[in-house]
Amino acid sequence: MTVTVNTVLGPVSADKLGKTLFHEHFVFGYPGFQGDTTMGEFDREAALQVGINVAEKLMTHGVKTVVDTTTNECGRNPELLREISEKTGLQIICSSGYYYESAPAYFKFRAGLGDMETEVYEMYLREITEGIGKTGIKVGVIKLASSKDIITDYEKVFFRVAAKVQRETGVTIITHTQEGTMGVEQAELLISAGADPSRIVIGHMCGNTNVVDHVRVLKTGVFLGFDRFGLEGIVGAPLDAVREAMLIGLLGTGYGRQLLLSQDTVNYWLGRPLILPEIVQQMLAHWHPTNIFENVLPVLKEAGITDEQIDTLLIGNPGRLFGN
Repeated sequence: MTVTVNTVLGPVSADKLGKTLFHEHFVFGYPGFQGDTTMGEFDREAALQVGINVAEKLMTHGVKTVVDTTTNECGRNPELLREISEKTGLQIICSSGYYYESAPAYFKFRAGLGDMETEVYEMYLREITEGIGKTGIKVGVIKLASSKDIITDYEKVFFRVAAKVQRETGVTIITHTQEGTMGVEQAELLISAGADPSRIVIGHMCGNTNVVDHVRVLKTGVFLGFDRFGLEGIVGAPLDAVREAMLIGLLGTGYGRQLLLSQDTVNYWLGRPLILPEIVQQMLAHWHPTNIFENVLPVLKEAGITDEQIDTLLIGNPGRLFGN
């Protein structure tokens, strides 16, 4: 049976995903941006043009698919993603999910009034099987997140429900770890709730420089995300050189079929424009959508990583994640 994954233009065979970046954001805003419309009104045409430009740049490097992991309350915009896809031909997979607890308040409020687990379950299932709102656009992944050094009781609800929905639909799960913490705990929580480890990515683990933690996560059978290349020196992020060294080491010890690459870039920030101090601009100089292809892959190749191994990271592994 051919396994398909929902994109913003409809289902696509998993073996047609091609070169894939599994964790990026075409638009993103931290919860609360919606209230800053006086100073940060959303310019849809600007966001669309930025998205088109980014898509076209990625496609020159052979990228065929991007998973947009923006959660529901962080500015997820399925119709914008659909238009970017229509105008460029880039396959885009949209997400369903909520960010870690310190960010959202909506479901915390609703939890005091009724059954939060049932409400989250209904949301996930409908967005996967029928579509988001009235758009008809079906999501292809569930995005989960936990806090630094803890998975709160609130966050565990989303994890448990995601595992339940995955059992029913086969949907892929992608997580956010805060600074690479709680990775093995996320994996164990999902698997204990019945999720299939081969359809799970524990994300942002490249923010954790302890390779022992990486191996503990990998031994659970899940995929592990090296997905913040270019994000250096802030929010506890290591330099790309450190990420590259850890990645090369894991490839050398036989974990190549469980690793995925991406950058977690934000192409258009929601809310008012960001004015970054010069030192922060310097730290983020490589945090852009083509950094992996222009800077990271040459380092890997110089270290002896083969084209076949790179194809496994960018093509084979995403295909298995969605097509297993």
